[in-house]
Amino acid sequence: MKKTYSIEVDCANCANLMEEAARKVAGVAAVTVSFMTQKMTVEFCPGQEPKRVMQAVLKVCRKIEPDCDIDF
Repeated sequence: MKKTYSIEVDCANCANLMEEAARKVAGVAAVTVSFMTQKMTVEFCPGQEPKRVMQAVLKVCRKIEPDCDIDF
């Protein structure tokens, strides 16, 4: 399953770092973060609960940018 979320990210480098960190979260098959569109597209592994996975993704993204927000 693939979903797109609005994300608040301040710079392109932070978006790249968030993308790399989110790829390591259990349940994430693939992810892209676009600074230009302020969107995050996440492909979930089969059988995963997207809301639970996104809570973990938000946690790792906030380590990079503490004021980051993802609408999920």
